[in-house]
Amino acid sequence: NAVGDLEALLTRLDALGAKLEELSAEQKAEAELQAQAAIADREAIVVAAETLAARDPKQVQWKQASAELDELFQRWQTAQKDGPRIPKSAGDALWKRFRDARQTVEQGRRAFFSELDSQHKDARSRKQALVERAQALAPKGADGIPAYRSLLDEWKAAGRAGRKVDDALWADFKAAGDVLFQAKSEASAAVDGEQGENLAAKRAILEEAQPLLQVTDRGKARDALTALQRRWDEIGRVPREALREVEDGMRRIEAHVRKLDDDHWDRTNPERKARSEG
Repeated sequence: NAVGDLEALLTRLDALGAKLEELSAEQKAEAELQAQAAIADREAIVVAAETLAARDPKQVQWKQASAELDELFQRWQTAQKDGPRIPKSAGDALWKRFRDARQTVEQGRRAFFSELDSQHKDARSRKQALVERAQALAPKGADGIPAYRSLLDEWKAAGRAGRKVDDALWADFKAAGDVLFQAKSEASAAVDGEQGENLAAKRAILEEAQPLLQVTDRGKARDALTALQRRWDEIGRVPREALREVEDGMRRIEAHVRKLDDDHWDRTNPERKARSEG
């Protein structure tokens, strides 16, 4: 029961009802558009995950791939929490695809690192054995260097054992080689010292032999040269870079004495003397 213009009130109420229907239809259309956009966004997330899952496991950079997958999962959770609601059937279907792609990536990653771990274990065992063989060469000194170089070739072909393990094993392997090369350096230094003394001795003989270049007595020159040659041969090797110097010096002395012999032969050759007298 009321008092007033009820007809006008009913007319206004009817107009309001129509407006509400119009607004409801607009709101429903907008909600559908938002839902379609949300479905498209989640579809993009799923496609990106499936693209990751479809890669060749041997070509995948797994650290990067795992980071990309985590980012896609965060996007999915954000869309699920803050984004527009989508039909349950569509959401379930998209989630199943995303979950399957994620599982494929995880399985590939686990398989890859399982195989890598196996390879690392094999390489570690091989390199540990190479270290032990290299260390066993120490008593041979410099003579063990050829065998060590052969082991180095095997080391390069042994594969990777992981950075930390590789670095530690390489330090031990290199230390074993350093022992051999140090022995070679010490031996070379001893040889260099001995050959340096030999060089000084041969230079002294050359200095002593210089007066022979002025001697014209063949017999005296020959006897002196023979004595010098005997001492020369007993001295031993000299540094390679000085070899030509001392050898050329001795050849000059020998050539002078040989010329004295040749001149004497020319003067006393019976055949030549007979031809001259004839």
